[in-house]
Amino acid sequence: QVQLLESGGGLVQAGGSLRLSCTASGRSFSSHSMAWFRQVPGKEREFVAALHWTGGLTYYVDSVKGRFSISRDSAKNTVNLQMNNLKPEDTAVYYCATTPALRPSKATLSDYDEYGTWGQGTQVTVSS
Repeated sequence: QVQLLESGGGLVQAGGSLRLSCTASGRSFSSHSMAWFRQVPGKEREFVAALHWTGGLTYYVDSVKGRFSISRDSAKNTVNLQMNNLKPEDTAVYYCATTPALRPSKATLSDYDEYGTWGQGTQVTVSS
């Protein structure tokens, strides 16, 4: 059974940067898509960024394009989310998630239902 553990959250001023990491134990990421979602109280969990299992495609929600970058470190079995130029509206609990092997199709990479394994979340707070 794979387990995901996020780290790197914290408090930062607007315009600052944070790097979130998600480390998997139990199996390799190599044939699985990975994503980051975020959630604020009272709202649904929102897709942020994903890395397709083929390794050749990344996808971002429009609000973070040009500011966030998702990447994989296969040697460490870790997926990272580099967040630059943070804004107060980025404040949320950030969750790492992974799909079953060789999924999904590129068309559904941002779909919540594709992701069956989740981490416990890490809080990101951006002050104005």
